[in-house]
Amino acid sequence: MFTMAAAFILGFMHSFVADLNFERLHIFLFNLCSGGTILLYFTEEEKEMTIKTSIFFFLSFLYALSAFFEFYIIAMLIALFLAFIVESVRIKKFSCSILIFFRKTLTVAQKFHNASLLCLSIALLISVFAIFNDEFLKIFFLRKFQLDTFFLGFSFPVSLITFSLIFSSLFSGGALWYKIAKMLSFWIINIGVIVFFIFIIMESPILELVISFILFLSVMIVLALYWTMAVPVQQKSFLTSGIFFLLMAAVTGVIYIMLYISLAKDHPLLATVLKVHSFVSLYGWNLTGLCAICRYNDFPLRLNFKLILIMHWVVVLFFAPLGYYMWFFAFLSTVIYIFLLKQIFFSPAQT
Repeated sequence: MFTMAAAFILGFMHSFVADLNFERLHIFLFNLCSGGTILLYFTEEEKEMTIKTSIFFFLSFLYALSAFFEFYIIAMLIALFLAFIVESVRIKKFSCSILIFFRKTLTVAQKFHNASLLCLSIALLISVFAIFNDEFLKIFFLRKFQLDTFFLGFSFPVSLITFSLIFSSLFSGGALWYKIAKMLSFWIINIGVIVFFIFIIMESPILELVISFILFLSVMIVLALYWTMAVPVQQKSFLTSGIFFLLMAAVTGVIYIMLYISLAKDHPLLATVLKVHSFVSLYGWNLTGLCAICRYNDFPLRLNFKLILIMHWVVVLFFAPLGYYMWFFAFLSTVIYIFLLKQIFFSPAQT
C-alpha cells in the first residue's frame, strides 16, 4: 500500500519540483516494485513473502532510484540480478522451455501466468541493453529505444497476470468454440502486445493503430467470456470493472494515436489524452488486478464494492487527470486513492 501510494503521489510531483522528471520513478514504483513483487508473491504461493521475493522488492526500489538519479551502471547490474530472480521463480513454477506454451496440459490461465513472468524478465534484460546502448554503446539511434519507454515493458507483466486471474475464474470444459476462443485470446493478446511494443520503438503510428484495434477486439472477446462464463463470486464485479478500465485504456490509446497522426506533436490535447490513458491503465486496470491478487485467498470481503467501484472510476477518470494540472485535485485524488487502498487491502474477510 505504501509503495502504491508513493507511486501515485510522485505522479503529481512535477507541480511542486519542476526541475526533476518524476515520471520514471512514479511508473517504476508502481509497475516494477509493486507489480513485480506481487507477481512473484502470487507465483510462490506462500502466506508470507519469501526471502527471494523480499530481495526482489528491495532491489526493485534500488533499481527505480538508480534509474531516476541516472546511476546507470548500478541500475544495469541490479536489473540483471532481478531478471535472474524472476527466472528462478518461473522455472521452478513452470519450466525453462518456452515450448510449454504449446502444451495442452497447461490451462490458458497458467499460460498467461507463465507469460507474465517471462515478460518481466525479458523487460528487465532489454532495459539493460537499452541503457547500455543509450549511454555507452550508441549503436542503435532509435528515439524510443530508451529506458523511459520501458514503463510499458514493466506494465505488460501486470496486465498478463491479471488476465491469468480472469481466465482462472472461467468455467472449465465447455464446447469447442469456447476452448478455441480462450486459446485465441491468449495468443492474440500476447503476440499483439509484443508487436505493439515493436511498433512503438519503430515509431509507426499507423501500425500502432491497427494493432490497437485488434487488441481492443480481443479484450471485447475476453469481456464477453468473463461476463457469461465466469464463476459468480464477489470479485467478479471487481474484475469486470477492471476489464472496462482496460477497454477505456484501449479507446484513449486509439484516440491518442489518431491525434498524434493529425495534430502537431506539441499540441496540448495530446498530453491530456496521454495522461488520461496513463491513469486509466495504471490505476484502473493494473491496480484492479494487483489488488485482486493481494486478497486472492480472502474473498469474499466485508466491503461495499459498489461504492468502491464508483469512487475508483471517479478518481481515475476525472480527479487524477485534473490533478496533473491543478494541485487541489491532486490532493483530493490522493486522499481518495489512499482511502480506496486501505479499504481494499485491509477490509476483513467474511466469516
